[in-house]
Amino acid sequence: MEKLKAAILGGTGMVGQRFISLLEDHPWFEVKTIAASPRSAGKTYEEAVGSRWKLDTPMPEKVKNIVVKNVADVKEVAQDVDLCFSAVDMSKDEIRAIEEEYAKAEVPVVSNNSAHRWTPDVPMLIPEINPEHTDIIEYQKKRLNTSRGFIAVKPNCSIQSYAPLIYIWREFGPKRVVVSTYQAISGAGKTFKDWPEMEGNVIPYIGGEEEKSEKEPLKIYGHIDHEKKEIIPAEGPIITSQCIRVPVLNGHTASVFIDFEKKPTKEELIDLMVSYEGEPQRLKLPSAPKQFIQYLTDDNRPQVTLDVDYERGFGISVGRLREDTLFDYKFVGLSHNTIRGAAGGAVLGAELLHAKGFITGR
Repeated sequence: MEKLKAAILGGTGMVGQRFISLLEDHPWFEVKTIAASPRSAGKTYEEAVGSRWKLDTPMPEKVKNIVVKNVADVKEVAQDVDLCFSAVDMSKDEIRAIEEEYAKAEVPVVSNNSAHRWTPDVPMLIPEINPEHTDIIEYQKKRLNTSRGFIAVKPNCSIQSYAPLIYIWREFGPKRVVVSTYQAISGAGKTFKDWPEMEGNVIPYIGGEEEKSEKEPLKIYGHIDHEKKEIIPAEGPIITSQCIRVPVLNGHTASVFIDFEKKPTKEELIDLMVSYEGEPQRLKLPSAPKQFIQYLTDDNRPQVTLDVDYERGFGISVGRLREDTLFDYKFVGLSHNTIRGAAGGAVLGAELLHAKGFITGR
């Protein structure tokens, strides 16, 4: 099978680097083009990144000599690729404009950015949870007047460790959720080398994160209104959150309290999560975790150092599920924020879109 040619928009940043790392030996997609800011354009990728390679794994040899293009030169970047992964670092208005420009150049855009998450006809995908939202793309293409170009996004990295569980337990009517997330510094595109003041530190504020944590799950749980040609968010559950930056490199941990309309047993909740299979598992997508969610019975799990790389970073780890004195239950979730929560989630989304025929070779 001939691989689809991918461009990475914003390829020099941390999420762009994670895209490049995940696609190094991908069976379906191959990085052919890297685009970034004008200051990187014209340099080889190795020269453009220089000492700013932020991952533990080395830069793939295949990309070192790719000459970086200017991300603003849409026609030039788009001409030789089948799809784009977007991790550009711009203002939201600029991101909205440039991603739409790429889509109108007939290139599907799968974005890590938040700019289009609330565009009504753009699907915001957790592939195991709402694969049917890809159906909105036909309406979007009509609006954009494209035959193959469109935009799809993945949600915020901090919701991955609890939003799927709320969905999986939907038969019991989740109604109120209180969540505190303890978020790694790589979520801000940083390492301890560039952010030494985070060592031994906790910052109780991450701009915009709490609103995303509370609202984005509702769009994911929503439905397509075929008359309005948009995704209508679900009305519940009510989610309130607090988001805290902690001195961890990779891995977002969530402490969650939840109330249900109909209280389940602990065994019912565990059985539903560990047996859950979504579309990626049924389709055997290349990046799909074999088991989406693992439940850990030790009281001191999940831990970042032991569990963040579960299923190559594409799985979710849950522990400490127990009854609460104020809510029905409480638990702790953990997900890898730059794999499942960022670049990996977008790659899995692109795999789903390819499997469903939305992304094809030109």
